[in-house]
Amino acid sequence: MGEIHFLLNGKPITLQDPDPTASVLDWLRETNHLTGTKEGCNEGDCGACSVSLASLEDGHLTHRSVNSCILFLPHLHGKSLTTVEGISNGNNLHPVQSAMVEHHGSQCGFCTPGIVMSLYAAHQQGRQDHNDVLAGNLCRCTGYAPIQRAAKAAAQQPVPALLFDEADALAKLQQSTHQGDVTLPTDLDKFADWYAKNPDATLIAGATDIGLQVTKALREFPKVVFLHRLEALQTITQETDGLRIGAGVTVARFRGAMIGKHSDFAEMLRRYGSVQVRNSGTIGGNITNGSPIGDGPPPLIALGASIVLRRADQRRVLLLEDYYIEYGKQDRQAGEFLESIFIPDQPDTVGVYKISKRFDQDISAVCGAFNITVENDVITDARLAFGGMAATPKRASNVEAALIGQPWSEASIKTAMQQFANDFTPLTDVRASAEYRLKIVQNLLWRYWLSRNGQGANILAEVAK
Repeated sequence: MGEIHFLLNGKPITLQDPDPTASVLDWLRETNHLTGTKEGCNEGDCGACSVSLASLEDGHLTHRSVNSCILFLPHLHGKSLTTVEGISNGNNLHPVQSAMVEHHGSQCGFCTPGIVMSLYAAHQQGRQDHNDVLAGNLCRCTGYAPIQRAAKAAAQQPVPALLFDEADALAKLQQSTHQGDVTLPTDLDKFADWYAKNPDATLIAGATDIGLQVTKALREFPKVVFLHRLEALQTITQETDGLRIGAGVTVARFRGAMIGKHSDFAEMLRRYGSVQVRNSGTIGGNITNGSPIGDGPPPLIALGASIVLRRADQRRVLLLEDYYIEYGKQDRQAGEFLESIFIPDQPDTVGVYKISKRFDQDISAVCGAFNITVENDVITDARLAFGGMAATPKRASNVEAALIGQPWSEASIKTAMQQFANDFTPLTDVRASAEYRLKIVQNLLWRYWLSRNGQGANILAEVAK
């Protein structure tokens, strides 16, 4: 593994040959006795282990809250890690800490350090979307009203100076930091050659899935390579006829790219995991995971997205829908990795709906994406894709066929709705019954038609009135 270098609460740290799948949480608590960071679920759901990870991006200092329980030590290389013990300025509490005290935001206190760190990272960024910021932090005893009041109060206070210049310290660290060995590559071409020769290696990007395999399944990965320092995989580029997204782009950044292009997709991504998960997990990881209930693939398939797979210096392009063969099996050869995703430019007509028991931070029972083209009141094209309805993300080909060529009318929609039973034979599981899933996708098509015709209701907006 070689050496990794980072800052811990402003102090330069060098680790020689650390265990590549040792969690940051365990290292903080067991090696450094920084026990303010708590272990709750140990799978990235409760937020008790939240810390702030800062990096320099195009010369700008960026803070992000992340779950330290599923963050591995190599993820810290070249960055600045801040825990709850490191945010006060001498004897003065950080505004977030003061506000939590003044507004009675803590009872038992177990969740409080993670909540403080989520609000700290948000405060550094000037964010005031407190519901989203706190969606990944579970509190079972205080209740969220006083925590929300504390968040709003802290947001009115200026960002205090730390005891050290974080941006300057990071710049100096990056100038002197060893670029890492094959485990932490920075050159995409060299990595591609290496992986073609070492196809048995496990690729780790954000570790929001691999982390659970380590903490919950207790799996061991003898040969790993971390992709987060490959800047070539983290680009978002507007090309002549579409948007190209690097496979290493985090879900948080990907959502930002969708806001101005496909608003429904971006809104669904606001409910993808939590802020902490979106700050770590990548859109490429979500695709290659191959889960039948992943929320990224259905809207991408509905948008006609294609992917680039690379092995050494050879690349091949295929539609994303063709990547999924069957449950647990994708069209990816040994030594081949996902390099980028391409979304063709098109009008913003895609509707994306996530159906889950909880609004925030829940696995979908069904994720449906609808993209219908209408010209002169006639349906000329239809792409409908779903997660949670089959063993892979899948299009509703019979429904599409029933729509194309028909008038854009209530009657056409109602007729096509009956074809879902010919496209899917869903399972019954803990999230939903087969009957529920079939009824839901029918109703979602009807909802999409209402929305396109100006009759849709924004439930959140109605509740907020």
